[in-house]
Amino acid sequence: MSKKLTKRTEDYSKWYNELVVKADLAENSAVRGCMVIKPYGYAIWEKMQAQLDKMFKETGHENAYFPLFVPKSLFEAEEKNAEGFAKECAVVTHYRLKTNPDKEGKLMVDPNAKLEEELIVRPTSEAIIWNTYKNWIQSYRDLPILINQWANVVRWEMRTRLFLRTAEFLWQEGHTAHATKAEAVTESLQMQRVYAEFAEDFMAMPVVKGAKTESERFAGALDTYTIEALMQDGKALQAGTSHFLGQNFAEAFDVKYVTREGKQELVWATSWGVSTRLMGGLIMTHSDDAGLVLPPKLAPIQVVFVPIYKNEEQFDAIAEKVAEISTQLKDKGVSVKFDKRDTLRPGAKFAEWELKGVPLRIAMGARDLENGTLEIARRDTFEKQSVAQENAVETVLSLLEQIQEDLFAKAKSYRDQNTTVVDTFDEFKDTIKNKGGFVSAHWDGTAETENKIKELTKATIRCIPLDALEEEGKCVYSGQKSTQRVLFAKAY
Repeated sequence: MSKKLTKRTEDYSKWYNELVVKADLAENSAVRGCMVIKPYGYAIWEKMQAQLDKMFKETGHENAYFPLFVPKSLFEAEEKNAEGFAKECAVVTHYRLKTNPDKEGKLMVDPNAKLEEELIVRPTSEAIIWNTYKNWIQSYRDLPILINQWANVVRWEMRTRLFLRTAEFLWQEGHTAHATKAEAVTESLQMQRVYAEFAEDFMAMPVVKGAKTESERFAGALDTYTIEALMQDGKALQAGTSHFLGQNFAEAFDVKYVTREGKQELVWATSWGVSTRLMGGLIMTHSDDAGLVLPPKLAPIQVVFVPIYKNEEQFDAIAEKVAEISTQLKDKGVSVKFDKRDTLRPGAKFAEWELKGVPLRIAMGARDLENGTLEIARRDTFEKQSVAQENAVETVLSLLEQIQEDLFAKAKSYRDQNTTVVDTFDEFKDTIKNKGGFVSAHWDGTAETENKIKELTKATIRCIPLDALEEEGKCVYSGQKSTQRVLFAKAY
């Protein structure tokens, strides 16, 4: 199966699309621009979701759920947010169908069932949530409110791509309310750190923590903090964002609280989110021409056993030994599958599990039973080793840890090698066109320069790195004074 994948060097986009489908992660649906996430793909998302949910709760957040529909009057209350999402909104105008009198067996929208007010299918939930918070918040005793929602949202994209950009996608969105600006800014930065920790420690995907420029901020935010990753084709992926919303939404929805001193003050807000776009990032960071490569911490199946046998007697003996080792591995928290299908030969099974990115494959045959051994193959490097069965559990645990570390190190090395410092616009254009990756360059801080560079090169400012050193220089495009470098790249 893996041989049918287009090579990354031939057509990276085609390789990605084929891999998502052939590895049974997702497929296009009957609804234009929407995807069906298949069980194997959803199992990966569930592991992501479970770990993120744990991290959110460890930082004091609780889960809640808010309506899918937002009345148009609420949606447009915060003007910048409404304007930013207006072109992507799906709108409900009627609430009923009826039998079509002109077409037997068909339905039509009932013209008498027009809604008094249109409902927006949420592209994001700030409006409905802040209208709710107005009822929840009276005094400083009610703050902070630290809420997260796991949900689906709709943004009517015209050009879609599985996981990376779909009209409907799954995500989480945090929405918090605070008594002070300092608390809200601290919350925004804390959640950026949580996202970065998850990306690096679990996805094995190195990221740059930074702030967005004004033109790239979330609609309605005063500051947007981002984590940016670099994919194998040299394009950047915005992997998660955390927004300091100031008092914009509190003002729009009149959300005030009584301070300890008895004064009325507007509440300070944040929102933050990651989505199934992380699945795209996971695929593109590690996978190869043979298929998926999954970091062990997020692999639905961490170890697959493939028996090699000639008759039922051999199979039964192998199965007994596999069951023994599997039990020990499961007791250590390792997810294990015994591929005992008799409809496929071992070679076909090997190819399938390579395609699906299972970190470790263990083959066991009659000779292994006699010798007390088994063969362990790493998916990331294709290295194989014969191991004594009595050492199998210890070896598996060690290898899973090693694979996790090696995948991160490999991705970080790629990112570092493809981050180029430039000082002239000729260098900038040459790097963007011929090498790709992150380009570190001085910028004069103006939207005019930012837009001109984008127009000429299709590269955008991915972020102003939080750890950027102050450095006197000249803008790579305008030649005006600059105090630090920013990261540019072409992006998804």
